[in-house]
Amino acid sequence: MINSMTGFGEAEGQVSGVNYVVEVKAVNNRYFKAIVRLPESVAFLEEDIEKLLRKTLSRGTVNYVLRLKDMSADAFFNIDEDALRAVVEKLSRVGSSAGISGTIDIGSLLSLPGIIRPAVPDKGEAERIRKKVLEINRRALEKLMQMRAAEGAALEADLEKYCKAIRKDLERIRARSAYVLQGYAKKLKKRVNELLADAKLKLDEETLAREVAVFADRADISEELARLDSHLKQFAEVCQAKGQLGRRMDFISQEMLREANTIASKAYDAEIVRCVLDIKGQVDRIKEQAQNVE
Repeated sequence: MINSMTGFGEAEGQVSGVNYVVEVKAVNNRYFKAIVRLPESVAFLEEDIEKLLRKTLSRGTVNYVLRLKDMSADAFFNIDEDALRAVVEKLSRVGSSAGISGTIDIGSLLSLPGIIRPAVPDKGEAERIRKKVLEINRRALEKLMQMRAAEGAALEADLEKYCKAIRKDLERIRARSAYVLQGYAKKLKKRVNELLADAKLKLDEETLAREVAVFADRADISEELARLDSHLKQFAEVCQAKGQLGRRMDFISQEMLREANTIASKAYDAEIVRCVLDIKGQVDRIKEQAQNVE
């Protein structure tokens, strides 16, 4: 079953009056790459979240964002009152000794390093947050996987369409290849007879037969056609398999392209070459779509 690497999932839940909102976006990547963004107050969840992402998703660039909503002031941050009081006292002493009068802007002091610190939950609260957030993550990832599956079904339909077009071109090539040898023999015989006519010589039929046999061996594409057929069957089987399919699809499509190039180099016929060009175009579309498959 084909899954796309592109998807989006969102879910939210509440713990101790704080809403936790999870957004997971996934896009194409040859490997797995997770970008996790967390508020400082729940930074301790990063390892658990990344493990869950790796367990659920095998390929793609995953952008994970956890946001907190509707938070009380206590849940959001702590003010180091002792540090703030010490700063105010020092500023007051400096102002008095220097003869400087004025008011101290508390708001400006809050921007000093160490005055405001993110609230750190205790051990029991941290465990409750961890369980809830991971449960929210699973729901968000489930939605993402549903979107990936839906897009994967659309990808599978496109890939099947391209493979069907390749099969039609292969049938045209098979039908045409049966006439290529006969046509070559006729053209060769006509050409040689024209050259020998002035000399009043007769064409040696045995020599002509040997030349035609050499051409037939050199232009034989039956093995390439059989291998291309086999690749199409393998590709159809991969589409119904499970696991990481994108790389296997890319490999098989590369082999399809190799066989198509060999057919084009061995076929001495314009119609066959045109069919091969169509096949290469379909294979390129397959390779492009395979980049989207997980």
